[in-house]
Amino acid sequence: MIANFLDYLRAELNRSERTVENYGTALREFQTFFQSLGEGTTWETVDADIIREWIVYMMDEESKKPATVSLALSALRTYYKYLMRTGKTQTNPTSKIKSPKKSKQLPSFVKDESLELLLDSGEFAEGFEGKRDRLIILMLYSTGMRRAEILSLQDKDILHSERTIKVTGKRMKQRLIPISAELLKEIDDYVQSRDEHFKDGYEGTNFLIGKKGKNLRPDEIHRIVTENLSRVTTQRKRSPHVLRHSFATAMLNNGADLQSIQQLLGHESLETTQVYTHLSFEELKDTYNKAHPRS
Repeated sequence: MIANFLDYLRAELNRSERTVENYGTALREFQTFFQSLGEGTTWETVDADIIREWIVYMMDEESKKPATVSLALSALRTYYKYLMRTGKTQTNPTSKIKSPKKSKQLPSFVKDESLELLLDSGEFAEGFEGKRDRLIILMLYSTGMRRAEILSLQDKDILHSERTIKVTGKRMKQRLIPISAELLKEIDDYVQSRDEHFKDGYEGTNFLIGKKGKNLRPDEIHRIVTENLSRVTTQRKRSPHVLRHSFATAMLNNGADLQSIQQLLGHESLETTQVYTHLSFEELKDTYNKAHPRS
């Protein structure tokens, strides 16, 4: 039955080969587990208690992480839906099973002093590309925009008189982000340098242009951010999203309220923004442990 199910995943649900392989592994492991119980258990007679035993076994005996256990349960849920649809079983024992809670990882960020050192270093190249690269770092750090948002910006989204940027976020929702006089000047300098560099015109239609005159690509902005952040931090994560986290952390640490940060980031839920309060608390604990003589 498992083999037929995996063929169904490929042909009907168009799942990737990796997903098919992972689901197959999980189902065979579960089958081995319930057959080892020695009670003549079959797929048709498996109940919720057996599945709960399997979860405990995976987490305690095999030390699997919650994300891995959740993937295995996803395979089991999909398989039982298939069995019910094909008439192989009349009940779905996974319907009452909840996945284990995943531990939330705190977002990585670069400290203010490191970013200030980078922006004031004077090590960016001369000319159009250097101005663009420095502007990308400054803009991401100053606005908290997502990579896709900054890449889709157009010149008309820079509202000079209001000193704001109109950002189009997820599900085409728009928001306004205020910008500093420094950032506005950097934007104007970049535009002037860009238009002088491509005085005969360029193919791209967005605000950020690559060296060949086309719209800057996602991999190009990732490389620009990664290479420049590597000059001031050794941390593994050095992506554009790290600068978004750096923006939010800096705002919170300097007195901004969560609702304001939520609006600036374009989060639909305040719960998403609250992760930064945990981040600040971790920083607070670290400071305490280093500074207090009895810690």
